[in-house]
Amino acid sequence: MADGGVENRPTKSHSEGSEKGHVLSTKPLKILYFLASLCYNKKQRARQNELEELKKVAHDLAEENAQLRQKLDHMNELLLNAQRARFSQSSERTKYVMQGGTQLGLFNEAEAEQDHKAVEPTENTIVIPKHTRKAKRTVDELTANLPVKEVLITLSDDELICDKCGGKYEMIGKKLVSRRLEVIPRQCYVVEYYSCSYACKNCEAKTGYANIVTTVTPPMLMKHSLASASTVANVMTQKYVDGLPLARQEKIWEREGICLSRATMSNWVIQCAQTWLKPLYRRMKKTLLECSVIHADETVVQVLKEEGKAATSESRMWVYASNDRSGKPIRYFEYQPDRSGKHAAAFLKGFSGCLVTDGYAGYNLVDGVIRCGCWSHMRRYWREAMPKGATKETSKAAWGYDYCNKLFALEKKFFKMSDVIRKTARQVEAEPLLEAYWWWLETLDPVPGSKLADAVTYAKNQKKFLNAFLEHGEVDISNNFAENAIRPFVQGRKAWLFCDTPKGADSSAIVYSIVETAKANGLDPYTYLKLLLTELSYLGKNPASDKLDLFMPWTAAIRKNCILPTKKISPEDL
Repeated sequence: MADGGVENRPTKSHSEGSEKGHVLSTKPLKILYFLASLCYNKKQRARQNELEELKKVAHDLAEENAQLRQKLDHMNELLLNAQRARFSQSSERTKYVMQGGTQLGLFNEAEAEQDHKAVEPTENTIVIPKHTRKAKRTVDELTANLPVKEVLITLSDDELICDKCGGKYEMIGKKLVSRRLEVIPRQCYVVEYYSCSYACKNCEAKTGYANIVTTVTPPMLMKHSLASASTVANVMTQKYVDGLPLARQEKIWEREGICLSRATMSNWVIQCAQTWLKPLYRRMKKTLLECSVIHADETVVQVLKEEGKAATSESRMWVYASNDRSGKPIRYFEYQPDRSGKHAAAFLKGFSGCLVTDGYAGYNLVDGVIRCGCWSHMRRYWREAMPKGATKETSKAAWGYDYCNKLFALEKKFFKMSDVIRKTARQVEAEPLLEAYWWWLETLDPVPGSKLADAVTYAKNQKKFLNAFLEHGEVDISNNFAENAIRPFVQGRKAWLFCDTPKGADSSAIVYSIVETAKANGLDPYTYLKLLLTELSYLGKNPASDKLDLFMPWTAAIRKNCILPTKKISPEDL
């Protein structure tokens, strides 16, 4: 301690004090900077999160927009195909489908055909190419199968007196002035059959007892009924061939003065079909299963009084057809309560040939057959995927459609070949085309859910079946035989709408089988039905198979009596 009691303490220099003040003054700045950095980073993170959320929303909106656009395209495809089905040309030929075909454009012909560099023709430059005009059908050709009745317009007895000399005119010739087609309305009359009895008077004189013989009348189709073979055949033909429902036929009978109810006609059809036509119907099935190729298809039929099902539910009418190469064209209809493939499997049990169908998966239940696909269905898928005015330059589906058309063009060329030669021709010409087709198909990447995707999926799923015709010359490349066979049923359904009972639906299947098979063999359905109802009644309800074979539509005797008219009928047949 120094003098005066003052403690000697070390003092800080001026420089040390200034440094300490500087440190003290920078601490708030660092804190502020740190806080500012925290706020900035927090805002940056918030902005980044907000940006990420906006990107996610934008991505979700883009995906939703793409889905909506895809859905809109799909709806437009459905609308376009619905408009095509209702208003457009039903033919699948290229000139009616693809733009640039040979069909003339009616509204843009001038714009499409104009050529500013075209040379104006003169009398010396006009050249008309030679061509053969199709001859028009003459009156003789139109009436070749009709009987002719001559009407001579002669003079009366008073007019035969010459007004100049009082002599008598004599006919020296006749001149054909006109031909007119006359119609004779159908005539109905009642035929009464009487059985006659004969007695031997000699036996009676010798023994006291006469030997009596009684004639037998033709068998009746139904007991205590006015129905005859011609009447029932007429009712069946009008309903199942001409598509005339029984209600309309009832009105026709009424106009002719006959009170014949639709219930009576329905009973005639069902009873005669089940009693007399069903044995031949079953025999047709056995003959069909012996063929090497069968075409199959099915369509909807409504049956009102079906056990365990509502009246509005759908049942099915199945059709099985042989092709013309079999020599025995058969169109066989079968009613079933649903579309299950087990019905096709049960029907085709024992059949080991080629089965031509569409892509319905129910046919996978059929065992022991060679499945063959339908190129008409394949082409239809490409057609439905083509936008309006599509060309090969603007539509991928048009390429698939064109491949199918080329294949059908080849098949048209092979049509008259034998099975063996056609198989070889297909492997030489059609197989390279199909290889190119399947290679092109693998290059497609369609939008899921689009019609193009449906076509690609169908093609890939059916590839094995679509290629099967290459190894079987007897098989056609389409299922048109079955589709054409079932078309009259579909057209008739528009008129009679539904079947009342399963028995009625089964009877309809029987009659449709008979008349469509008759048509496939070139027979007149009415004449064939009348002959069957007349002759089969003599054989009883369970005729032998060899007897039924005599009534098949391809036999010589049946064709002779039931073939559609091809020659002139004599006037005596009027």
